[in-house]
Amino acid sequence: MSEDRRVAVETGNGVATIALDSPHNRNALSDQLVRELREALEGAAADDAVRTIVLTHTGGTFCAGADLTEAPAASADPVRARGEQLTDLLEAIVLVGKPVIGRIDGHVRAGGLGLVAACDLVIAGPRTTFALTEARLGLAASVISLTVLPRLSDRAASELFLTGDTFDAARAESIGLITRAVDDSADVDAVVDGFVRSFAACSPQGLRESKTLVNHALAAGITADRDRVIDQSSRLFASQEAAEGVRAFLEKRPPRWAAPVS
Repeated sequence: MSEDRRVAVETGNGVATIALDSPHNRNALSDQLVRELREALEGAAADDAVRTIVLTHTGGTFCAGADLTEAPAASADPVRARGEQLTDLLEAIVLVGKPVIGRIDGHVRAGGLGLVAACDLVIAGPRTTFALTEARLGLAASVISLTVLPRLSDRAASELFLTGDTFDAARAESIGLITRAVDDSADVDAVVDGFVRSFAACSPQGLRESKTLVNHALAAGITADRDRVIDQSSRLFASQEAAEGVRAFLEKRPPRWAAPVS
């Protein structure tokens, strides 16, 4: 693979393994990574030899969320374009007519949870941690709420969206964000392989139609709410509070509006 590629794809034995492979920015959702991931999904969807798609990562982070080095501070227009691209990507995962398994054993932050929630099944190892950190930057988990909120109870959503606190794979399983928390990293692939074998015993039509049935409400929600959440995301990214929050994050200091904690 070329050094400037940010998504790696391997295909064999009926499985397309798509790996986020951008370690220099902790697999953040740069324009390039989002575009390559969408292309990889389209390629897997069009390949009749592929029965299952596995979405995974290289390095210790599955996805760090938005690439804040690309986030503009003054104009909503580029942010809106990125919101559209991310929404299209989440929708593509939900609508692709093949099961998508998330295979994770690393950190997941902010926008990365949107990818996780869009997958049909998610297996997470013991090194996995999650956090919706947007509120700590003057933002909200706007676009990714399209896939994350339908997976969570109202109470869990309120806690995690409003606090930005970190939680582990066991908690993620208990609130419905993932399918299975695995105690040993060495066992993650075995659990994924078990689901791959189960899917191989099913007909392509049966899998496609069953996924459409299960994801009907999720897909309808994306269609209904996409403009509203993209508008919110664009407005927040263009705000002064978010500009300060992003600057503070990049400069590794508390934002000026952060209240002191006693």
